[in-house]
Amino acid sequence: MSKILRQQIEKITPLSDKEFEYILSHFTERKLRKHQFAVQCGQAVKFDYFILSGCLKSYHTDNDGKIHIIQFGMQDWWITDYQAYYNQTAATIDIDCIEDTEMLCLSYENREKLCAELHKMEHFFRKKTNIRNVALQQRILSLMSNNAKERYDSLLEQYPQLFQKVPKHLLASYLGVTRETLSRFNSTSK
Repeated sequence: MSKILRQQIEKITPLSDKEFEYILSHFTERKLRKHQFAVQCGQAVKFDYFILSGCLKSYHTDNDGKIHIIQFGMQDWWITDYQAYYNQTAATIDIDCIEDTEMLCLSYENREKLCAELHKMEHFFRKKTNIRNVALQQRILSLMSNNAKERYDSLLEQYPQLFQKVPKHLLASYLGVTRETLSRFNSTSK
């Protein structure tokens, strides 16, 4: 399973076997079952998670108890509460498993150590952060500028696998629509 991590890093920078073994030694493996939390609001965030298999959701629950999906995470994706992880503060969001999940966990200390010791890893994480920043900006602009059908079509085009893994009510929450509206979109897209 660790070859998935190596493949992702090597999309950005080549690694020797020795370098990869050293990098991998800074990760721990974790398996979670469906509905288990990787991150809980109010608790310390110790890890950035690289997903080997499974699917997770990160979300905020407002004062009325409504869940707002921030992102999903699938194989070959990274997920955590980045505000809490980088600032070493308590989580402001929850992240739990939509299905059984296997992850590699990287502590903040080990990330900083790898970046200080291996320029390749500093380069890798900078590039991944740039990609995440662009995706976040696109999501915000889409929420502000696109109607619900356009957001649905864009999500379906970019991540069709989400529609196989994620329950409809969670996709509806992510898109900011009702489940009934999502069902209408599904029926008109076929």
